[in-house]
Amino acid sequence: MLEPGRQDEQRATLAETLRELRRAAGLSGERLAARCAMSQAKISRIETGKVLASVIDVEQIVAALSVPRDAAEKLVALARVANVGYTSWRSMARTGLWRGQLEIKALHESSRWVRQFLPAIPSGLLQTPDYARHVLTSTTKGRPGRDVGKMVEARLASQRVLDDVDRRFEFVLTEQAVRWRRAPLPVMVGQAANLLAMAERENVNISVVPQAAEVLASPLNIFVVHDERLVTIELFSGTVALRDPQDVAYHIELFEAFRAQAYRGDEAVDFLRLIADGFLGEQQSGGQ
Repeated sequence: MLEPGRQDEQRATLAETLRELRRAAGLSGERLAARCAMSQAKISRIETGKVLASVIDVEQIVAALSVPRDAAEKLVALARVANVGYTSWRSMARTGLWRGQLEIKALHESSRWVRQFLPAIPSGLLQTPDYARHVLTSTTKGRPGRDVGKMVEARLASQRVLDDVDRRFEFVLTEQAVRWRRAPLPVMVGQAANLLAMAERENVNISVVPQAAEVLASPLNIFVVHDERLVTIELFSGTVALRDPQDVAYHIELFEAFRAQAYRGDEAVDFLRLIADGFLGEQQSGGQ
């Protein structure tokens, strides 16, 4: 995986190399832009490192510059690596893990369409305060220290984005993610009821993949697709960000593949109600 310093170095190398190739070809930024069907301003931002060139951008530029095949392949490979970012929880802990919640909030606020695949736990956007507090409290040795209070506060603040009905939110959860006892029973009762209430919002679509469904893909990680520009993948050790359009398209296809095997619409609401009633009935019968 890439640490931030290495990422910056690779992105700077990509920008510098593209700029030098253009100059070596004797082309102005304006002429190259015309050949690539891009704006001159975009070429300038790519070459100065203000904008990270996507793999497609690099493919178009090297084709327009008639870069030899071997060199072109190396540049495209560099672009693929540069478009992958990794941030470890330990590096975020140095400035406060709660700041990571603010970054997530900013990502949601900059997106019109958010798709989340959740194989083991509901999204932070769908969590009650009590459930979020249990989830964010570390119980594993070696995990970096955290200010749980600030993290919960930031997570709840990010939920306000759901009030914007012009934004679209789609969640695909596995049945395990809904049923897993991540907190004591009274907390699970509230969390299950909250999921049910969220599913009835106009701009929120919750689907649930039942355990009995035949699913041909393995639900390995939580991932979030922001519009069609960015995918974030949550790991035990940190978060990976993918910006390559091919990677984004692949995760959208993956999202739809899981969603195709899920309960959707009224069927999903009925299933969530069944689970919520089960938790409530257990609590009323004296369960812990």
